[in-house]
Amino acid sequence: MPVNLKDTLVIGISSRALFDLEKENTLFDQSGVEEYQRYQIENENVPLEKGTAFHLIESLLKINSYRKDKQLIEVVVMSRNSPDTGLRILNSISHYGLPITRSAFTSGEPLADYVESFEVDLFLSKHEADIQDIINSGKCAAALIYDHPKDYKPDTQTVRIAFDADAVIFSDDSERIFKAEGLEKFQENERENENVPLLEGPFAKFIKVLSKVQSELNERLIRIAIVTARDYPANIRVIKTLRAWGVSVDEAFFLGGVPKDKVLKAFNAHIFFDDQELHVKPASDVVPSSRVPYKK
Repeated sequence: MPVNLKDTLVIGISSRALFDLEKENTLFDQSGVEEYQRYQIENENVPLEKGTAFHLIESLLKINSYRKDKQLIEVVVMSRNSPDTGLRILNSISHYGLPITRSAFTSGEPLADYVESFEVDLFLSKHEADIQDIINSGKCAAALIYDHPKDYKPDTQTVRIAFDADAVIFSDDSERIFKAEGLEKFQENERENENVPLLEGPFAKFIKVLSKVQSELNERLIRIAIVTARDYPANIRVIKTLRAWGVSVDEAFFLGGVPKDKVLKAFNAHIFFDDQELHVKPASDVVPSSRVPYKK
């Protein structure tokens, strides 16, 4: 019987984002596919260590236990591994007890063409070409996962997701004004247009679906935060845009140039989405973080 995912948040995740495959990836790069395949088959019953996005996926999937009448979260593992080498990934999923039943193994072929097939809302990967292809196509939200932070201890009761504003949730129209004409013109534009909703960015649909899932729960199991360099008066337009979209966020930090990493550590995000390396890199030292590439 066909599965209806219309009201389900679908996450597509690469095997390297879910598990720590850096040693194996280095082996592939240095020794080639045959040596990599031999190693993976020899070790297919050795569970992989947890990757950067593991705790996010584990926590999101737990949410399904709070609604017996419908599935709110679906996760699909999408990998460039072959089905043969992918068996270690499937065994690791089983080892950790993750309720993931769908997977795609493409033997090195790009994954971007398959996100629509699985009705993916968000795709996470450490393979930049796949992420860029998806961003360019506009098929769904996508972000490049950074390395796992040391000493990170996730909240086990609540899923915590943090977003930058411009060029992530919203379009980069206002950001381009700032870059081209400076802060004063940017602030002037935002003040004059505070009642005009910002245009949607690559993560607009995702945050809307996430907010809807949040509203389906009796408990506040998902906390959504905005962490942005905007400050007054540019923050007013952000709040009014989210209100117009019907999106409820739990926390908002308008930092006005203050570094984001300390706020993100205090929020204890399971994942942070930002478009700029200068914010993502320091954030990735304290919480799982990812970069949203610009459309090319």
